[in-house]
Amino acid sequence: MREDPPSPGRRLLIESIAAISAGILAGRADAFSPLEETRTVKTTCFIRYQIDPFQKDAFRRYAEAWKRIIPRCGGHLIGYFLPWEGTNDVAWGLIGFDGGLAAYEAYRARLKADPEARANLEMAQAKRLILREERTFVELVDGSFNLPPG
Repeated sequence: MREDPPSPGRRLLIESIAAISAGILAGRADAFSPLEETRTVKTTCFIRYQIDPFQKDAFRRYAEAWKRIIPRCGGHLIGYFLPWEGTNDVAWGLIGFDGGLAAYEAYRARLKADPEARANLEMAQAKRLILREERTFVELVDGSFNLPPG
């Protein structure tokens, strides 16, 4: 039987997501494996999902499908995050875009035309995996990331 690692807790998870996003936005993708190339992401779409906690495995499959679709449609998948401890119905997805909101709009148009993307969305709707979805767009404040202590 596999033993799960200790829970990082909600605060640590949110801090980790923020650090990864900030690193990507700062062009420090080389510091966050498994990213393949260093790039400057101007905008990150931070998606907060309220999910059906009894369908966590189905949401995992939904999220895993995006790792093929998002890069093909022009987004930079930073990651999907499932609840681990504490609140059991909140998940996150982070997707970066090199060209700001214009790049996001072009991505959305390609996404709507992609058969696999449409099928994944239809599956999620049919199973009612996602109860609510919120999108926030963030950008890094220049000079505010990865500062040494003291």
